[in-house]
Amino acid sequence: MAAGGGSPHAVEEEQAGLRTALSGLTTRGRSFLAAGIAAAVCAYALGQPDLLRVGLLLAVLPPACAMVLHRTRYRVAGSRRLSPARVPAGSEARVHLRMDNVSRLPTGLLMLQDRVPYVLGPRPRFVLDRVEAGGRREVSYRVRSDLRGRYPLGPLQLRLADPFGMCELTRSFSTQDTLTVVPRTEPLPPVRLTGAASGHGDGRQRSPALAGEDDVIPRGYRHGDDLRRVHWRSTARYGELMVRREEQPQRARCTVLLDTRGGAYQGAGPDSAFEWAVSGAASALVHVLERGFSVRLLTDTGSSVPADSSGGFAGATQESADSAGLMMETLAVLEHSDEEGLSRAYDVLRGGNEGLLIAFFGDLDDEQAAVAARMRQRSGVAVAFVLNSEAWAQSGAMDRAGHRLQLLRDAGWTALEARPGVPLAELWRRAGQERTATASAVWHGGTGSTVAGASGGWS
Repeated sequence: MAAGGGSPHAVEEEQAGLRTALSGLTTRGRSFLAAGIAAAVCAYALGQPDLLRVGLLLAVLPPACAMVLHRTRYRVAGSRRLSPARVPAGSEARVHLRMDNVSRLPTGLLMLQDRVPYVLGPRPRFVLDRVEAGGRREVSYRVRSDLRGRYPLGPLQLRLADPFGMCELTRSFSTQDTLTVVPRTEPLPPVRLTGAASGHGDGRQRSPALAGEDDVIPRGYRHGDDLRRVHWRSTARYGELMVRREEQPQRARCTVLLDTRGGAYQGAGPDSAFEWAVSGAASALVHVLERGFSVRLLTDTGSSVPADSSGGFAGATQESADSAGLMMETLAVLEHSDEEGLSRAYDVLRGGNEGLLIAFFGDLDDEQAAVAARMRQRSGVAVAFVLNSEAWAQSGAMDRAGHRLQLLRDAGWTALEARPGVPLAELWRRAGQERTATASAVWHGGTGSTVAGASGGWS
């Protein structure tokens, strides 16, 4: 069986012995066999030859059907196609199955069955009537999961039955496919970017290729170039029109930090605090990628995605869709870590100058809140969404996150508590308003300029 439009692998029923044939008998076949043996025994005890003939007929029919079914040589090819192969949690994907009879003989009644994990729904079964030689049948079914992850589909099973329903034989194809269920993403409102320094503000900035007039590396004039960019000194030197090199785009950096510590969250399931944090990180990643940032996903274990790009970020030459796909694949299978603190993530952030830092924290004690506060020192703008998991696990739980939020705010974070029922888009807008209000207050405080950490917008 071929998957994803590849070349189908043919399967062929092989002749088997009597033991294998009898193992495929249905309830009807076993009942006929038992009735035939009983009738034969009774006919022998009572001396009734007519009853003996009936008993022999009933007893011979099921094994004969099984042997005929085993000796029938079908060549059947199957293929599966997912549309799409990656879906957000709660969305449906359609699975298309195709069966081709590549033999010269028509098939009998076929039952097609595909193996799927229970979280995707019931196991699909289809009954296919006689398929002519060289014929084709196509069926489809839908799968849906509220839980992110990677789920195997297959192998595809084909069940053959004789016309009397005495025997059924199952043949399995070998190929499997994988459905990836990624976290839900929520569209986030645009927030005005006010930063102008490298590393924060708008994701796409342009700066001159080189610093001074003497450092300009010109290139030859091309049709359509603006004459105002002609570099006359180089033109006189080389004897042909030379123009200044175009300004080079720069992409601001953004790190999305996701706290995955098992002790920082309570509860499980699609409505738990941890799943909200994963979904929030996915939404933030997609949003800042669309704004042109060079982005990486960082967890409390210190691992980042992507890890092989320049500085661990999705570089300017990498397509945003590919970057988003790589990080969403990672988030699809992300589980709780065994880490007890955020020190490894802090070590990664301490090594470089971060532009925009967006963090999703679970429960923070005083020690971990202090570590998180120090992360702010290496970023231009830092926004934190702190989850009080007790509020998610128990309705009416006491709010114990206020002290930790204040510690983060004192260190320069824009920190908000994420509570059940409050969408990320609302928190995102509120964080943008607080950033604008803070920057405005500092500017009008008499200093004439913003303090470190107050300047720069975010997205």
